[in-house]
Amino acid sequence: MSADAPTQCGVVAVIGAPNAGKSTLVNQMVGQKVAITSAKAQTTRARMLGIALYGPVQMILVDTPGIFEPRRRLDRAMVSAAWEGTHSADAVLLMVDPIKQRRHELIPLLEALEKRPERKILALNKVDKAKKEPLLALAQELAERIAFDEIFFVSALTGDGVPEMMEALAKLMPKGAWMYPEDQVSDASERLLAAEITREQLYQQLHDELPYDAAVRPESYEVRRDGSVEIRQQIVIARDSQKPIVLGKGGQRIKEIGEAARKELSEILGVKVHLFLHVKVAENWSEDKEVFEEMGLDWVK
Repeated sequence: MSADAPTQCGVVAVIGAPNAGKSTLVNQMVGQKVAITSAKAQTTRARMLGIALYGPVQMILVDTPGIFEPRRRLDRAMVSAAWEGTHSADAVLLMVDPIKQRRHELIPLLEALEKRPERKILALNKVDKAKKEPLLALAQELAERIAFDEIFFVSALTGDGVPEMMEALAKLMPKGAWMYPEDQVSDASERLLAAEITREQLYQQLHDELPYDAAVRPESYEVRRDGSVEIRQQIVIARDSQKPIVLGKGGQRIKEIGEAARKELSEILGVKVHLFLHVKVAENWSEDKEVFEEMGLDWVK
């Protein structure tokens, strides 16, 4: 891009019900992984930024937690972070899974979104899997509820329809200087990203065995003299009965979690990574203000 070319820069808040594919879409738009994904709902906990480029336009993508009916303090903090992510946005992108739909969470979200002033874009996900007629019917139904500026049919996984959507979003961004350097893809620190990558592996490898009452706390992140990185993390669980699940027979499961996370971090950081994990039982970690701050969440009463 020419140094004299006029630039645009704006904020796009990506919202939706849990597990609609928001993080996968953000990763697709950025062009590399900046947010963890999982088949489990509510994987994203804090508000994280992905930074996408489209020609002279820089789009700050706010990947928000799924919006749902909160029950616990952690739930309330996640929903608060999601709505906070829409403030000062130049556009709000509503992501909908047409197969699961999750209407009990989608309808209240539509009612709240209807009153907001931002430009609104609807993205119906999983165009590669959803049947055409129900997909078009859902698009028409949602368009009758809210005056979306544009509607797109995309696949966050394969990228189908994403370039066309990015082009439309780019046109909505105001003129102005870029907020981040050209080579920066996220606002997350490497320390936080490392903890998120380990948490993703917890979800992927333990599936339904481990519920959401688990967190990964960063303890240290140091660059060694040889240029490699030494990372120490604490896996926090709520009950003693969960410890054997995380450790596995002879410590095999935690070894596999650590090895998968270490390999991915080495690829992302471009250096050798030494990752050390240990497990701690803390029954009330989800009521610990310090843990919330580490996750990037506000303490919500």
